[in-house]
Amino acid sequence: MMERVTIYTDGGARNNPGPAAAGAVIMHGGEAVTEIKQYLGPQTNNWAEYEAVALALAEAKRLGLNGTPIEVRLDSKLVAEQLMGNWKIKEPTLKPQWAKVRAMMAADFPDITFTHIPREQNKEADRLVNEALDEAGH
Repeated sequence: MMERVTIYTDGGARNNPGPAAAGAVIMHGGEAVTEIKQYLGPQTNNWAEYEAVALALAEAKRLGLNGTPIEVRLDSKLVAEQLMGNWKIKEPTLKPQWAKVRAMMAADFPDITFTHIPREQNKEADRLVNEALDEAGH
């Protein structure tokens, strides 16, 4: 059985909506394989949370991890529940984000789960969000 890849993702916006960024850490075999941080421009917090998942999955595919069992851990209960299909998407700006991630899942990540975790367990991804915002001058 292939070893599960764990991805921690976080997105954030200062003054929601406002300057936003995404951060992610891809873990494999207990080690951080790569870190991602990206400034996203003015967005909402929830949009940034989705973008962090999309960026992390794109990077996982680039690293050849598609097809590997993946657990995405994020501190956004809304995004986790929506991606698992448990909650409806009411906010129109999130529908394309949800569709983008779901398409990536269907194409490359058949064995993927989403786990809502407390913010305290997501410090590395949160740090990357803040670094991206600080580096962009926000």
